[in-house]
Amino acid sequence: MPECETPLWPCAMTGAAACLAGFEGISVVIHGSSGCYYYPATLLHAPLHGTFILENEVVFGSGDRLREVIGDLSGRGGWISVITTCVPSVLGEDIKAMLDGTDVILVDSPGFAGELETGYRAALAALAPAVDSERRGVNIDGVSLSDPFYEGNVQEVSRLLHRAGIPVGTVFCRDWYEMAGHAAPLTIGTNNDFSSGVGTYLGGTLGIPALRATFERLATTYEGADVDPVRVELDRQEERVTHACDKYLRRYDPPGVAIFAGTAYALFAADTLGRYLDAEILAVGTRNDPPTPPATQYPVEKLTGLEQVARKIAEVSPDLVIGSSFERSVCGDHTFVGIIPPLRGRVRLARPPLAGTGGTLHFVEEVLNACMDKKA
Repeated sequence: MPECETPLWPCAMTGAAACLAGFEGISVVIHGSSGCYYYPATLLHAPLHGTFILENEVVFGSGDRLREVIGDLSGRGGWISVITTCVPSVLGEDIKAMLDGTDVILVDSPGFAGELETGYRAALAALAPAVDSERRGVNIDGVSLSDPFYEGNVQEVSRLLHRAGIPVGTVFCRDWYEMAGHAAPLTIGTNNDFSSGVGTYLGGTLGIPALRATFERLATTYEGADVDPVRVELDRQEERVTHACDKYLRRYDPPGVAIFAGTAYALFAADTLGRYLDAEILAVGTRNDPPTPPATQYPVEKLTGLEQVARKIAEVSPDLVIGSSFERSVCGDHTFVGIIPPLRGRVRLARPPLAGTGGTLHFVEEVLNACMDKKA
């Protein structure tokens, strides 16, 4: 029997909660045990509700408990969504029948249904987002409450759109629930791992090359857009990044890097460090499925267990490890920079981005400071 390795990435249930809890006006109920509630509540830092089913509900059925929780919430106004977890799904309970006669959004997304992104997409589909052809602006997608950089990403991409004279449409998924059904016709993304599929997608915002391409498309697609201020900003900020990296390289050798993250963030990190710091990308371990065929020159493979990650770090012996607190726990004396959850042991009050020009500046700054601190 194969060894069971410690998983690193949240399950589908957590992904569904990350999607739904991002919309104001929806009360999200986790239908399952206390553990199934507390994990997303701790990770997402969002107001969630739980049924906290116990042994007797497992044996005799959880319908009464579920209806009790929904009844308590129904008087508060707004919508209610129920996310199923593994226990009621394994028991084969007919949750839809339990909710008959109630105006509840049901998302069948137990943990065994897949990973974080699977549940996110299932919840978004249950909301049935739609394009409003009369809506002005451009949607921002790729936003997940599970991402420690989501708030900074929304602020940064909103700022860039405003610089180009473009209002923000619907933010998937960090907006009022009603806005999901009135999305603008055009969309740009902050993290392709959580793309909404709503509207015509014009490109991403991770990294300066991607930003240039996306805003050039906006210039020719969105009537009234003036992207010249963004073009100027991109040129100036890229010069700052290049100068800082060249200064580092006059003193130190380029680092060998091992990167562990979701596919979008992992490839952003690899492209940025390869482009500006001449870094040797020794390994890219993705939490989710990488592109097929790989749309990159880097050695990419899916690594979802902590033991797998530890073996890879030992194998390639990088100067710099990029990942989460899991990677930090097994990287030994290697320099570390965190870009995905969990990021424990640090006070996080500001909300820096990874998307936009500010995201590239923040990421390169973190890497250079970490590498120089290690060599000091």
